[in-house]
Amino acid sequence: MSKPDHSELALWLALTRIKGLGCISFKKLTSHFADPTQSLSATAAELSAIEGIDRKAVDGLLAFTQWDEVEQEVQRAEEAGVKIIPFGSGIYPARLRSIADPPPCLYVKGEIRQEDDKAVAVIGTRSASNYGRRVTRDLCRGLASLGFTVISGMARGIDGVAHDEALNAGGRTIAVLGSGVDRAYPPEHRKLYHRISENGAVISELPLGAPPLAFNFPARNRLISGLSAGVVVVEATEKSGSLITAAIALEQGREVFAVPGEVGSSRSRGGHRLIRQGAKLVEDVDDILEEIAPQLVARDRQPAALRTLPVDAQPETHKIFDLLQERSLHIDEVIEASGFSASRVSQILLELELQGFLKQLPGNRYSAEC
Repeated sequence: MSKPDHSELALWLALTRIKGLGCISFKKLTSHFADPTQSLSATAAELSAIEGIDRKAVDGLLAFTQWDEVEQEVQRAEEAGVKIIPFGSGIYPARLRSIADPPPCLYVKGEIRQEDDKAVAVIGTRSASNYGRRVTRDLCRGLASLGFTVISGMARGIDGVAHDEALNAGGRTIAVLGSGVDRAYPPEHRKLYHRISENGAVISELPLGAPPLAFNFPARNRLISGLSAGVVVVEATEKSGSLITAAIALEQGREVFAVPGEVGSSRSRGGHRLIRQGAKLVEDVDDILEEIAPQLVARDRQPAALRTLPVDAQPETHKIFDLLQERSLHIDEVIEASGFSASRVSQILLELELQGFLKQLPGNRYSAEC
C-alpha cells in the first residue's frame, strides 16, 4: 500500500476534508491503520472492511482530489507562524488522543508542551458577575501556582478572566477557539490572544480563516474538556454552553466541578443544577485537587516500587499491566495502546483490580497498585 505523493502534513489535512468522514470515523481509522493516512491509498475493499466506516466515508476517501487546497493550507500556516500538529505526532496531547472523536489535526499558535497534560478547564458565562470574576481569579491563580495549565475558550466573561489570571500568576494557559486559529475572537480579546500565544497556546481544529459560526462552538467544547483532567463551571445559566461542556466531560470520563452562586440568580442555576446532579462543589482550589490529585500522583509513581504479576499470567494481562506501571491511563488509552478489543480490556482490568494488582481512579482511569 503506497501513499499519495504529497507532503506529510497535507496527507493529514486531507483527512479533515473527506466528505462523510467525521472525527468518530477518523478514530476508527486509527484502530485499523498504524498510520491513518494510509487510508488515502487503500482500496475500496480494504476500506469497506473497517468496522464502523460507512459507505459515504469510503467514497470520500476514494474520490478525494483537493490536494492543491491542502498543500496551500500547509503553506499558509507556515507563513502565519501556525503549527499543524497531526494526530500521529508525539506532540499531539495525550488526553485529547484518548477521546472518542479527536480531530486528525490541530492548528496551534504558540506551543503545546508535555506539562500541559496537567490541565484543568475553567469556563462559565459571558456575562460574569463580580463574584464570578473574583472566584475565577482565585481559582486560576491557585491552579497556575501549582503548575496546572488552565484551559478555556477565550470567550467574554469567565473564559477571558481564566486565561488572564493564569497568565498574571506566571502560569500557562491554552485557549480553544471555535474559529480559525489565525482569528482573535472576540475582537476585544486580541491583546489577550497574543499574550496566550506567547505564553501558552491558542488552538483550533478548524482551517485558517474559518469564521466563528455558532455551530462550531459545541464541537469546540469537546476539545476543552478533552484536554483537561477536570472541568470547573464558575457561573452558568440553565441554557449555557458551559453545561454542554460539562456533559461532554462526563462522557469523556473527566471530573466535573461547579462553583455555587447566589440563590435566585440566573447565573447560578446551571452550576446549582450540576451540583444536584453530582458535580463536585468547589469553594477553593483545594476542592479541585482533592478529586484529581490521585490520578496525578499515580502518573508520577515510579515503576520500580510496583508489584509484579505471577509468571503464569496471560500475555495480554502482562501487556496491560506493563502499560499501567508507567503511568495511570484512561480506559480508552489502554484500549488504544494495547490494541485489544474494548470488551477484552475491560475484562482484564476488572480481573487485575479484583486481584489487587490495579486500582481504579476517578474519571475511569487505572493505575498499578503498589
